This record gives sequence, C-alpha cells and structure tokens, in this order.
Amino acid sequence: MADHKPAKRPARRAAPASRGAARSARPAARPKRGRHGKLKKFLWGLLVTILSLAIIAVVGVFVAYQRTELPDPNHDFQTNTSFIYYRDGSRLGSFSVQNRQSIPYESMPEDLRNAVISAENRTFWTDPGISAKGMLRAAWTIARGGEMQGGSTITQQYIKVLYLSQERTMSRKFKELLLAVKMGKEVSKQDILAGYLNTIYFGRGAYGVQAAAKAFFYTDASKLTLSQSAVLASVLNSPANFDPSGGVAARERLLQRYRYVLDGMLEAGNITQAQHDEAYRELPKFPKVPDYNRWAGTDGYLMKMVHDELIAKGFSDQQIKGGGLKVTTTLDRKDQKAAVAAGQKYKKIAGRNAGSKGAENLHPALASVDVKTGGVLAMYGGDDYISNTRNWARTPRPAASTFKTYAVIAGMRHGFSLRSRLEGNAFTPDGDTTKVRNENNRNYGTVSLRRATAKSINTAFVDMVSRMKDGPKAVVKAANDAGVPKGTAWDLNNRIALGTAEVSPLAQAGGYATIANDGKKVAPHVVDKVVDQSGKTVYHAPSPSQRAVEADISHDVTYALQSVVEEGTGRLVADFDHQVAGKTGTSGVGDTVTAAWFVAYTKQISTAVMFVAGDSGNENLDPYAREGASGFHGGDYPARTWLDYMKTAMNGMPHKSFADPEWVNLSGKHYGQTERPELSDDEDSSKTPDNSNSDDPGSPNESSTPTPTVSSTPSSEPSSTPGSRPSSTASPEPSKPSAATTKPTPTRHPTRTIKPTHSGRPTPRDTTRGGVRPGVGEHNG
Repeated sequence: MADHKPAKRPARRAAPASRGAARSARPAARPKRGRHGKLKKFLWGLLVTILSLAIIAVVGVFVAYQRTELPDPNHDFQTNTSFIYYRDGSRLGSFSVQNRQSIPYESMPEDLRNAVISAENRTFWTDPGISAKGMLRAAWTIARGGEMQGGSTITQQYIKVLYLSQERTMSRKFKELLLAVKMGKEVSKQDILAGYLNTIYFGRGAYGVQAAAKAFFYTDASKLTLSQSAVLASVLNSPANFDPSGGVAARERLLQRYRYVLDGMLEAGNITQAQHDEAYRELPKFPKVPDYNRWAGTDGYLMKMVHDELIAKGFSDQQIKGGGLKVTTTLDRKDQKAAVAAGQKYKKIAGRNAGSKGAENLHPALASVDVKTGGVLAMYGGDDYISNTRNWARTPRPAASTFKTYAVIAGMRHGFSLRSRLEGNAFTPDGDTTKVRNENNRNYGTVSLRRATAKSINTAFVDMVSRMKDGPKAVVKAANDAGVPKGTAWDLNNRIALGTAEVSPLAQAGGYATIANDGKKVAPHVVDKVVDQSGKTVYHAPSPSQRAVEADISHDVTYALQSVVEEGTGRLVADFDHQVAGKTGTSGVGDTVTAAWFVAYTKQISTAVMFVAGDSGNENLDPYAREGASGFHGGDYPARTWLDYMKTAMNGMPHKSFADPEWVNLSGKHYGQTERPELSDDEDSSKTPDNSNSDDPGSPNESSTPTPTVSSTPSSEPSSTPGSRPSSTASPEPSKPSAATTKPTPTRHPTRTIKPTHSGRPTPRDTTRGGVRPGVGEHNG
C-alpha cells in the first residue's frame, strides 16, 4: 500500500501539468477572438442604427406624406403685378398683371403638348411626378458646394409655381417632392399638363400658353403650328435668354434650344423625319404683335429703360413682369412733361422749314441728369415707342465739338492752362497731308485754350492734342473717366477732339454731370429703389463717390464752358437766370450737317440735346435750319430746346454758383512737366476782337463783326495776332463778365514760342466727317 500511493501521485500531478500547458497556450488565443468580437459587435450596432434611422425616416416620410394635402393656389402668384413710379410716388406704368387666359386640355395642340414634354420632362407620362436622376444630380451639386437647384419634372415645376415660393431651400424642395408624389397619385397626367401649360411663364408678360401664343405669334393656342409650338416649348425654359426680340445672340440661343426640342419629338416618335427636317432648318416667322397700351407714346421709352436697367441689376424677366415689385424711378413727372413738350415743339418748328412732312424725319433727343446723384430726371427720344422703338436719347451719334470738353481735361492733365497759346489759323499738322480748318475757313490767330473753347476753334484743339504725349489716348481716357463709354468711331488721331466719336445724349449728360459734380463720376441711372412684395428693399441706387476728374481741373473746365455761354457759340442761353456752362456741337460731312448738339449744365442739372434726321440718324439737317441761318447749328434749335426744358426743370431751385477757377498750370497746381507758352490777360480778354461765328444765333449782326481773315499760307507756328506778344511779367487773370468774385492772380511763367510737334495722321473717316476734306471748311460747333 505504501508503494501504491506514490504510484498514483505522479499520475495526478501529470494532469495538472497538461492543463497548465493548455492554460499557457490559451492567453495567446484570447486577444484575437476578443478583437473580432468587438468589431462584430460594432458592425451589428451600426447596422441596427442605420436600419432604425431608415425605419424612422420611412415612417417620417410616410407620416409627412399622409398629412400632406394639396394647398390652395398661391394668392400672391395671381396678383403679382410690378408697378413703376415717378420719384414723387405717382404711377408711371406697370409690368403686367399676369396675362393669362386658361384653356382646356383638348384645345392645346398635340404638337404643343409633345413639344413641352420633349423640352422639359421626357419621362412625364411614366414617372411618379419626381425624377430620381434629377434629384441625385441636384444632391451632388449641393454636396459639392453648389446652390440648391432643380432637376425638376413638369409636376414639380407646376407645384413650385402654383403652391410654393421660389426660394431655394432644402425644406421647400422636400415639400415640393411630397406634393409632387401626392399630385402624381391624385391628379391625372392630362390635368397636370393642362394646369402647367395654363400657369407657366413664357416671357413677354404672358402666363399660360394662350397668352404666349398671342404674345409671340398673334394667334390662338389651338392654331399653333409644329414649329411655333416648338418655339414656345423652348422659350419657357428661360424667357429672358430665349426671347427672339433680344437680338442676334438671343435668336441663336433659341435656335439651338428649338432644335433640341425637335430632336426629342422625333426620338419619341411624335413627328416624322420629314416634319422634323422641314422645321429644323430655321425658326418660324415672328409677326409684329401689337403691344399693350402701357408701351404707347413717350412713356414706352421710359418703361423700356427701366426694364433694361433692372435686368442689368440682376432681376429676372419673370421678377420684373410678374414679381410684384415696386420700382421707384429717378424720373421727375414735371421735368418729363417739359422735356417732351420742348422736344416736340422744336421738332414741329424746325420740321416746317423742311416742308409739310419734314417733322416726320427729324429726331430731337434730350436727356437730363441730376448732377449729385446721376438719376435721370427726364428723357425724350421719340414720340411713340410702339411705332418706333429706337430711343434717340440712348442712340450714339457723332458728338461733334461737345467732345472738345474732354480734350480740355486731357490738355490740363498735360500742362496746358486756360491761358495756353494755341494755333487759331488753318494749318497742316506735321506728318499730315490734310490741312485743318475752322468753319467757313475762318482764322483766329493765336488763341488761348479758354478762347478756343468759347469759340469752338478746331485748329486750336488739333494743335493741343498734337502737342500732348499720346494726345488722342489722353482725350479718350478723359472721356472714359467722366463716364462716357467708348463706342463707334473713337479713332485715335489728332482730330479726335473734333467729335467723330459717337456718344449718346444720355452718356453726354452724364459725362458733363461729372464735371459739374466737381469731378466725382456720375453714372446715369433711372432706377432709384426696388421693393419686393414683402416690403423689403432689395435694391437702392448708390451715390457717386469715385473721383474721376481732378477737382481743380473740373473747375477750370467749367470756367471755360461758361465762356461758351457768355461770349461764344452758346450765347443764346446767356440770359438764363442760373449760371450755365456748356458746349455746342455741329457735325457733318463737308457742307452737310448730320448732328447738332447743345450740352450744358447748372450746378444741379446736366442736360444734353441732340438733333439728327432720317431713319439712320445720319441725314442732312440743313433743310431744317432756321430761316436766314447759313445752316443747322448746335447753338440754335438744340440750345432753344435746352432752354425751354431747363426753365421748367430749374424752376424753384436755389441759385448756386460754380466754383471759382483754380488756374491749374498757372497759379494753381501744375500737371505734367512741360511749360506751355501763354497769352496775357489783355490778349485773352473777352473784349478782344476776333472772327467769331456770325451764324451763331447769339452772335451780333454780320455788319457789326470783323471781316474774316483767311490766311492762304497758314503757319504751324502760333500766330502773334491778335493782340501783342505777352511779356514775362505777371498780369492779373481775366474777370468773368458775370462773376461776382475776383479771380486770383496767377504766377505767370515766362512766355516762349514753342513750335508744336504735330503727330498722327488722320484716318479716312476724318477726311469726310466733321468737314475736314481738303478745301472744305470744318464745322466748329
């Protein structure tokens, strides 16, 4: 027994040893099985969470769907006329109450229905009212940081227009989807399509296909052809971009969209290949459609300008014509009435000079701008917008000598002063072959820049521009700085100041307003404020703040332009009871006058008047000239029109004086590095005899003016006559005849005769425009 016990013990010990070995192996396996378990547990939890959220979402959507009812149509959508007002709050006009005549589904041509489906929603008949592909595309755009957008079916578009707002938010989009599905189940596809075609906006103030058929083709919707139907289906996608009346670019965009629609109809089997090919070649004809009365008469031009400006400010065509906007303009009702009366008065008077029907071919234009704000106070550019949509107040034509004002700015920036000596006789600039002449071949001798401006002496301005470094570019820059946009015939040559450059009266009124506003840039505009349907102000015109022309130069330019009125070609308005600064302009080919201008301002208002003739605005004005005058001049009927209008526009306004001249490049600030020879006070006196324009209506009788002296051999050197050669000693500045203040005494520079360095050959246009053909007197202005 003693031997038996020890024998059993080792066996019992061996078992623990084996279990110990097993236990020693287990710790290595446990961590592996633990990590897998945790991952498995996490994935199960995530799956449960996702499924739970999905179930909650489905339940939420189901509940939302069950609770969703098709609401009543938008009341605002049915009453969203946009009204336009004068600045005093009186109504100018409106951009249509929704122009809609609902028609039944059966009255809508099959081609029209198919065309709209091809253009907007090719799966319309089979989809549930929403487009999964479109929704994914929109979601992807949003995920990438883009704006909330469509991917909308016809059903969704209809719901958005009829029941919802135009805001782009996720909540609105979600509600749109629910309503679309609801409508897809509860309303037939035919009713949805009919409602859509009776509701959607097509442009031109037309809501619904019946109004659109009238607006574009002057026919009933039931009579629309295949090609006409394809056009309307194309236009509704973006009325402002695809309206064929928007010009060549708009027609090209419409043609591409139109062909896309036809391709879709062919692909769907709605039309035959022959029908497709016949319609595909070109757009259908667009007949002249009588417009609404709100466009009739002179108000139509104002409404068009308001519409164009709103588009330029970012408002859509649909917002303007159906968004319930309240648009307050800068237009003054009293001034507008005066502008139309003045324009029509002198159109009739001057027209009679050309015969019983002469007035039909004559086009006066007037644009008037508030100097401080740039707001357009009045505009006359035609008698009836429906019969002729061209607004002559916004139509550029050769600016003639009114463009010399910008040359004065450029000259002062390059060292010239009001006293600088300039060539007043005919001469041939260096490098040219064509002689520069003044009107009626008059010679003035040596003149100052101030006198050259007053008398509109062409040779002096060509002399000055030729002597400036890059003179033509400097003149263009000065005009652009003042706010005048570059346009046709802005050719860079030494005759640019003579005004072949084409500018509209509205742009000229703004450019001169910049000078009147002490050099702060004035941008003409007609929209002052826009308020939306909720009463929120969504736009307000900014006030001028940018310094465009140096203040001291603007004061000297104004002083020179006052000389035009007091002793020069603008004397007809000299007795006006407010201070006036302005410039006349007469442009033409040879002896033919094609444009006549008077542009002038007080401290408060800048007004430009232009007369042109013919459908092109380039026909001869001389047949319309006042009896006894040698031709049609800016200082005559244009100045008379300006004066008649300004008597009303300035009535009741306080008398404000212009700033005194700063005498830049003399006693004032010096610009440029070049010393310019100058005239003395006596030589530049307004009492100094010269050969002024006897045809100017404000000039003395022919018998009381000196006989013109025509030089047969003009020199490129400035002449020493009239007046004696100035000494190098200082002399007082001239006193303005009507000024109440004493002018400063400048520090005079030594007077030296400097030969002008003329450069720049005239372009072919310069040999025919402005009367600069060899041997023909040039129009001064």
